[in-house]
Amino acid sequence: MSVQSPQALQLSDTRDGHTGSAEPALAAERRHRRQRVGAAIDRFAAWLDRFGETSLDFQTVYAGGYGRLAKSLYYRHKTIGTLAVAPLVLCEAFVPAGRALWWGRQRFPIGDAHYAMAFARRYLASNDSADHQRAVHFLEALMQSAIRTPSGLGWGYPFDWVTLYGTIPAQTPLITTLPYVYEAFESVYAIDRQQRWADAMRSIADHALRDYHSLPWRNGAASSGYTPVPNDAGRVVNASAYRSFLLTRAWHDLGDEAYLDAAASNLRFVIDAQNADGSWYYAVDGRRDFIDHFHTCFVLKALLKIKQLTDGALCGPAIGAGLRYYTEHLFDAEGLPRPFARAPRFTFYTRELYDYAEAINVLTLAREAAPDAEARRDRIVDDILLRWQQASGCFRTRQLLFGWDNVPMHRWAQSQLLRSLCGLLTERCSAEM
Repeated sequence: MSVQSPQALQLSDTRDGHTGSAEPALAAERRHRRQRVGAAIDRFAAWLDRFGETSLDFQTVYAGGYGRLAKSLYYRHKTIGTLAVAPLVLCEAFVPAGRALWWGRQRFPIGDAHYAMAFARRYLASNDSADHQRAVHFLEALMQSAIRTPSGLGWGYPFDWVTLYGTIPAQTPLITTLPYVYEAFESVYAIDRQQRWADAMRSIADHALRDYHSLPWRNGAASSGYTPVPNDAGRVVNASAYRSFLLTRAWHDLGDEAYLDAAASNLRFVIDAQNADGSWYYAVDGRRDFIDHFHTCFVLKALLKIKQLTDGALCGPAIGAGLRYYTEHLFDAEGLPRPFARAPRFTFYTRELYDYAEAINVLTLAREAAPDAEARRDRIVDDILLRWQQASGCFRTRQLLFGWDNVPMHRWAQSQLLRSLCGLLTERCSAEM
């Protein structure tokens, strides 16, 4: 279904009727939206100054002693585990601020990476040195939180993360964080050409190349481990997409063919793992066959970026099928992101900030492949500006079945949305120059 903003719908008749007024009106609409986005970014930046760079997090409810036990029980013994996690789930659903009872505020590298990218993009639109300095500040924070591995720099979560296959200890490097940190360093390097950022990029790429083990699949494909642990065999689709993109980007930036060679088998896995209807399960392990919005975006985003960097012959058909599924099944009748097409369990929320942030990214990248992508994106941005930004300047986290979760969390997904909006601001500015 083609989704358009109310303004775009009003303009469609004049565009078809050759009145000559459509283009000026559309340009005025875009300028107005850009001004509103810029004002929203200003309010958020002021809030960030006041609030600080640490926050609670969605996952840390389960990071303490009781949370880890309850979640482990849930994965091993569903009935007993459901009773054990019930207080935590009910807290999330009805008293979101209660997260503070289970864990404290922390700094999250993936949030720092997105903030660095956001302020680098804002600098491109504003030419204000303060934005560049703020982006550098977040890179310096990333250097402080880096995990020094034998092959290079890595980043992970600052808390123990209980998963279906066991607990990933805090400070374990994650392939799902690494590409964002690489892009953060690349974004600032493109502005100031400081060698230390280029050195960090190469170190990240070498870590991704050498430390994440690929598990053979079929037809020359191999899935990437989520962590550098040798027996990491989770077959998580977005992990392979992330590694393939990162190594392709490193090949493009740094010119080492070894990166591109290693990226190829992970790309084949992502393409081979695609279902006949164009969707991707979270993992190809027979256990995590849910289909959700932002993980689908992670995969599509990686493929779209790879296509930009290469001839795109291998991933073009997968992108086309994936976008068709995405637009048909992961948006609701209002043209807004749906959290799940195939949910793993009952959820207490109907909309998710992370979905909005990643939808903006994918629809921006997909404008050539999907004719209605820009109209869809504008609909999402308009809803963000209308309902999601709070008076303080930060954004709501989730729309619940009853009310809202208004607890701001940098990793989930304040930083991601800011980066998306700053990218949109930069794009709008460039288009109008």
